[in-house]
Amino acid sequence: MVGPDILSLLPEIDTIGDHALRELVAKVWDVALERSAFDDLRSIPFTLLIEELDDTLIEHTGRVTRMAVAVGEARGDVDMDTVVAGALLHDVGKVLEYEPGPGGVVVKSEMGKRLRHPVSGAALAQELGLPLEVVHIIAAHAGEGNMVSRTPEAILIHHCDMIDFETTKARLGRGGAAPTPK
Repeated sequence: MVGPDILSLLPEIDTIGDHALRELVAKVWDVALERSAFDDLRSIPFTLLIEELDDTLIEHTGRVTRMAVAVGEARGDVDMDTVVAGALLHDVGKVLEYEPGPGGVVVKSEMGKRLRHPVSGAALAQELGLPLEVVHIIAAHAGEGNMVSRTPEAILIHHCDMIDFETTKARLGRGGAAPTPK
């Protein structure tokens, strides 16, 4: 059964129809947190590319998931459990890519200096038995995905992620071209 902590942070998990997939998504978050230097998922920013950002990884993940659900439902031709699971896990690797630094500032971890979150997140999801379709979304949601042929579900998550990133930058007056996202 999905733990109450992750479900309270990401209630969208409950919209995954497949019980086993729902449990695996929660397990990936739990294991990522266990392996990280963080005590609380709510203390992790969603990006280090925007200075003085208050938005958390959990808030970003929820927004991307809700956008992906809306787009997926409007299209009607994608696997919604895959969309939701992929959206919920697309940035889970940031739990390993980042760590608390001096003065409470979050910085890149040693792993994060060598592996970006799409790689570490996809590896963790694959290790824990997530379906290849979901692992693909995690691996392909950012710039790394430009090197492969994305599935329709991965295209959807990629664009919802970029919409949230770019609108956040614009809201903070930091628009313009960005480096390869997150």
